Amino acid sequence: MAHTAALVESLKRELRARNITYATVARRLALSEASVKRMFSRGTFTLARIDAICEVAGIEFTDLARTLVGQDAVISQLTPEQERELVQNPRLMLVALCVLNHWTLEQIVALYDLDAAECTRLLARLDRLKFIELMPNNRVRLLVSRAFAWIPDGPIQRLFKEQVQADFFRSRFDGDDELMVLVNGALARTSIAMLAARLRKVAAEFSELRAADAPLPAAKRETITLLLAARRWHPEFMRRHRRRS
Repeated sequence: MAHTAALVESLKRELRARNITYATVARRLALSEASVKRMFSRGTFTLARIDAICEVAGIEFTDLARTLVGQDAVISQLTPEQERELVQNPRLMLVALCVLNHWTLEQIVALYDLDAAECTRLLARLDRLKFIELMPNNRVRLLVSRAFAWIPDGPIQRLFKEQVQADFFRSRFDGDDELMVLVNGALARTSIAMLAARLRKVAAEFSELRAADAPLPAAKRETITLLLAARRWHPEFMRRHRRRS
């Protein structure tokens, strides 16, 4: 019973971290919101139901289960304070992004202007932030799940929007390894929820591919950034032409 309660609490945390409400879960599973609240309050889940809710959240059940085992504890999100520390220390951010891509200390110092001693200190700081576990011989074990994401509108995302996105979009997106799709339409709320779940699934698949390719030599891997975004939005130039009620 204790493990079941812990699993339910972990699932709640994952939903909250992604701003997914019980109402959204209810629409996606074709249930009433009251039924979903009852499931969470009583902990009455079938495995199939938990799997379906994990799909809505865009996470894997295995990642959810790992949070119950202390020595394999994983997180899917940092705290605002932890993200702020990365933003305030660009070199710490650099090392965090490298280890997120499964780079070793040797690979990091070979490519970037860091010596081994400084890189070790930064890895130790990431260890204290519970982002990684620093092991003997400076080996690194990530403590973030495959569903890891930055806080919505948190310090990292604000940094991207304020300082980095212009650099990211400085491209025609017509290269062999580039893609940008811009579509607009009117959808039902249930369809919007379904679309959001699928986008979260794509993000999870990206993380799985990153982990699967980690054993490859650095020379055989290319740095790529995936940006997924969807919002209810009526462009300002269209709003100007709407009839006034």
